[in-house]
Amino acid sequence: MQLKKPKFWDSNKKSIFSTILFPFSLLVLLISKFKRLKKGKNFTFPIICVGNIYLGGTGKTPISIEIFKIIKSMNKKPVFIKKLYSYIYDEINILKNIGPVISHKNRIKSLSGIENLNYDIALLDDGFQDTSIRKDLSILCFGENTWIGNGKILPSGPLREPLSSVKYADFIMIKGDKNQEKENQLLKYNKKLQFFYFNYDFKIENTIKEKKIVAFAGIGDPKNFFELLTNKKINIVKTFSFPDHYEFKSKDLDMIIKFSKNANATILTTEKDYERIDIKYKPLIHFVKLEVKIDKYSDLKNLIKNKI
Repeated sequence: MQLKKPKFWDSNKKSIFSTILFPFSLLVLLISKFKRLKKGKNFTFPIICVGNIYLGGTGKTPISIEIFKIIKSMNKKPVFIKKLYSYIYDEINILKNIGPVISHKNRIKSLSGIENLNYDIALLDDGFQDTSIRKDLSILCFGENTWIGNGKILPSGPLREPLSSVKYADFIMIKGDKNQEKENQLLKYNKKLQFFYFNYDFKIENTIKEKKIVAFAGIGDPKNFFELLTNKKINIVKTFSFPDHYEFKSKDLDMIIKFSKNANATILTTEKDYERIDIKYKPLIHFVKLEVKIDKYSDLKNLIKNKI
């Protein structure tokens, strides 16, 4: 879904658009509560879910990759489960670079027969709202900057379901620094929640680092990427933002390339965006591969080990 977030989603100011859309949010709320009454299907192997409530830009896929690596280090055989949508092939390709991926339009279908394929743990990248499956461990990801936006449910706000649904989660991953106020906001709904914090890092060639950079991104929150580059002292002369999962057209890339040539700059994007670029443009564009740095990593590892 190529969605460009409305500005009022992340604003605390009263918005006429949010008010107009509120009846539709009530409908989403009712559907969400009805779905939560459903008893999920049990499987004979552990199922770990990495999801979110805030729509997009919370770090689900990078965290899923880190959880996958942790499980592998325990001599287990995990497999990624990713619900198939036409616009997520970029994420699927990134996951395939890490391990096996099963992707169907129905997660139950993906999970059926896993044991026959010699996998012993399923890792759902997204699916917290999928109540058709009973999970053994549910992880919710949040971003410190966007947090819960205006706190309203789609389409009045960016939440996929009410904040109270954190009661179905086991622990929380927050991109950013420790924030007790935010923790308390979630603990109201689930006093057993455990919190872990993470940030992104990346390595970049010195030859690129010394140049002027034109950066572009079509991810959940492009500002996160641009801020990361700025924090790394990258000399950014221009940024271009696109909706999440954006299908880059020739005119988009031609515009970026033209600007970079006029500015005598190098073009930089994310690995996820690079996956969606036509092959003829790839030699002209560089990408950064993000690494996730998790605080209390050993505690997280022990928690997962106890669950599986």
